[in-house]
Amino acid sequence: MDFEHLLHPIIHAIEHAIKDSAAMLPFLYAAFLLMEFIEHHSSNKLSLMLEKAGHSRLGGTAAGAALGCVPQCGFSIAATNLYSSRIISAGTLMAVYISTSDEAVPILIAHPDRIGELWKLIAAKVIIAVIGGILFSFIADKLLSKDDEADFDELCSDCGCGKHGIWLSALKHTVSIFIFIFIVNLIMGIVMELAGEDNVKAFLNGMGIWQPFAAALIGMIPNCASSVILTELFANGSIPFGTAVGGLCTGAGMGLAVLFKTNRKLKDNLIFVAFLYIIGVVSGILINAAF
Repeated sequence: MDFEHLLHPIIHAIEHAIKDSAAMLPFLYAAFLLMEFIEHHSSNKLSLMLEKAGHSRLGGTAAGAALGCVPQCGFSIAATNLYSSRIISAGTLMAVYISTSDEAVPILIAHPDRIGELWKLIAAKVIIAVIGGILFSFIADKLLSKDDEADFDELCSDCGCGKHGIWLSALKHTVSIFIFIFIVNLIMGIVMELAGEDNVKAFLNGMGIWQPFAAALIGMIPNCASSVILTELFANGSIPFGTAVGGLCTGAGMGLAVLFKTNRKLKDNLIFVAFLYIIGVVSGILINAAF
């Protein structure tokens, strides 16, 4: 590959990284504003209501599942930041991750002949998200770290939040996370450009009955390209419904990448990843078997 052919995919990846990362800014800033508000007004009734809802097994997971299915990339990141400060529970965050759809909804809308499948996809992901979120909340009680109280202080230990207003503090957090998201988006974009989407599609098509395992793995790539590939393959009839659902259930966008940055407990993060992958694979296999 000569320099010119190498430069083109890199430029294309940079353009996509800027576009995808910039689209997340409003969600990031809103999440950090909320975190700052709760930290500085911990006795406020709104704070107590939010924390109660976020830590309710059914209420939190249902809310997370419903909000996660909105077609955008930013909410999983916002939810990750809220979890890292322990405003919402692990089960609620898992529900958001499972129901997050990224580009799936607009892509299926662009295929008029597959509109009927859109509602099935959303319903399946929301149901799996609620069940998975509740199940993970029990697992979290047993396996995840219990020192929740200090996490917001750790997250803000070197930002000087107490020295200026919440607007500037939230902005500083937003810029820091935005830079991280842009770098990850850029790296994954370059990898996808060089690997070629056609090669990824060919790999998935050749997996046979092992498709749910491969689809769930592809879905975990922290880039919108993974949901685009999976949804296009489904829309074109190349993979069955269950495989698409399984892959899209693990497609938490940039949420997992941000989790590893903001949540400093590596074991907990790996448990999130393992559970998300298992729920995607199992969902894909069961749906394919049923239909």
